[in-house]
Amino acid sequence: MHNSLLSETGSTGLNRHHWWRDAVIYQVYVRSFLDSTGDGIGDLAGVRAGLPYLKKLGVDGIWLSPFYPSPQHDHGYDVADYRGVDPVFGDLAEFDLLMAAARRLGIKVLLDIVPNHCSSEHPWFREALDSAPGSPARARFHFADGRGPDGSEPPNNWHAMFGGPAWTRVADGQWYLHMFTPEQPDWNWRNPEIPDEFDRILRFWLDRGVDGFRIDVAAGLFKHPDLPDSDDPEADARTRDSVNPLAWNQPEVHEVWRRWRAVCEEYGARDGRERLLVGEVSVPTAREHALYVRPDELHQAFFFDLLGAAWDADAFRKVISEAMQDIAGTGSTVTWVLNNHDQVRTVTRYGEPAPEGSGLGPARARAAALLMLALPGAAYIYQGEELGLPEVVDLPDDVLTDPIFRRTGSRARIRDGCRVPLPWSGQASPFGFTSGAEGTKPWLPQPEYFAEYATDRALADTRSFWHLYREGLHLRKTLPQLGEGPLEWLDTPPGVLAFVRGDGLVCAVNFGTAPTPAPVSGTPLLSSGPCPPGVLPGATAAWWLNDL
Repeated sequence: MHNSLLSETGSTGLNRHHWWRDAVIYQVYVRSFLDSTGDGIGDLAGVRAGLPYLKKLGVDGIWLSPFYPSPQHDHGYDVADYRGVDPVFGDLAEFDLLMAAARRLGIKVLLDIVPNHCSSEHPWFREALDSAPGSPARARFHFADGRGPDGSEPPNNWHAMFGGPAWTRVADGQWYLHMFTPEQPDWNWRNPEIPDEFDRILRFWLDRGVDGFRIDVAAGLFKHPDLPDSDDPEADARTRDSVNPLAWNQPEVHEVWRRWRAVCEEYGARDGRERLLVGEVSVPTAREHALYVRPDELHQAFFFDLLGAAWDADAFRKVISEAMQDIAGTGSTVTWVLNNHDQVRTVTRYGEPAPEGSGLGPARARAAALLMLALPGAAYIYQGEELGLPEVVDLPDDVLTDPIFRRTGSRARIRDGCRVPLPWSGQASPFGFTSGAEGTKPWLPQPEYFAEYATDRALADTRSFWHLYREGLHLRKTLPQLGEGPLEWLDTPPGVLAFVRGDGLVCAVNFGTAPTPAPVSGTPLLSSGPCPPGVLPGATAAWWLNDL
């Protein structure tokens, strides 16, 4: 019955006491989580108020989206000051209160750090604009002369990921590089001032007690030193991914992660508390991904292939097997993710192209959640996934804020629909999201149907997504078979995946729509939907304890 064995213990001898190896982290998109000030925008005090909810859910930690001072051209991923709090979210005193509350509850806190680019309003970039070509201030960024007889053409043919040229011309005729928007100039990491500055930034937040960092665009930072033309200059914009080999995944980036890892190890040696570095790493293969999580680099990196896999048993098995083989061999653990603030929500994504009302989207999303929580390694949950929130696909053009829409005029793959503020209670917007006076509107409008997904209703309904996540997280903490450890595939009929974890914990997922015989005869310990003994219904996942 067993046909392969994949282990995630690696060769380093690491074990379960390293908290991050099998942690479940909840991604908090701060501006959409909970508003404490009544302005329609979530804030750090709102996150603090929501911590008991997250503790009850059972997560190990939270990852906070950027809350630093920013003009908000890309909702905080354009950082003007890496050592502060934007007034819309609070201040450093409020951040310290949040840290203290999280510590009391035993919840780890990760910050989102953005080292590839900053805001065009960052003091160093404003200094660069006021300085002459060739000056030390401009050397912190990628300034270059243009091409053509009068320098009116960009220095190369690269396009930005969010649309349009990757270069913007300044008043004196030079151009600067921005791989996202003109308001997000890329740092020049070949300039030693930049790594030194980020060392100081890391230490600033580590000194305030944070447990680690989620690193934005972790395969970025370095560009090809000659900035040559690309054979496919629009690849990033077309795929909405970092695929230009001249702009991403340059070999020098690994030295940065060794340097950051050494900083984290220094703090850990001082007080015995491990600090985590988890990278947003988008590279072509699992083997290249593994290079980022070698023992002296990042602790973990998001493995996006599961998020991108079609709802298909063979596709999921291939992705899982490659991750286990290539990443686990480094001594790290795989960091699984099904959704985040840049992706269509799972309920909607898995429901396509099924007709609306079929129920397949929610059923598949529930099954995928149980599958992810049964896999070896760590898992990240995007806020609202535990409520089964669908993507809001009909936001009117005049409320959209995504710079992709502003730069291209296209609604294709825009990200506002997964960022609509959470519903907490009640029957009408703002559904308890904001404490403002009657009539205060959330920064993105919530549809009427969000009433069905409010947290108070979810907590009261034992059949809800919330209870499925809570029970899965509870079992993951209490069952020694789950979390870190080996995975062994079981033979299954077409369209079904099944594997065993540890001493007899079986997880099976039916990717089809028709019921099949279950791999275990007894009643499931937990299932994503109704699951009679001996049967595994379509679009359903289940866990059994069984002596194989």
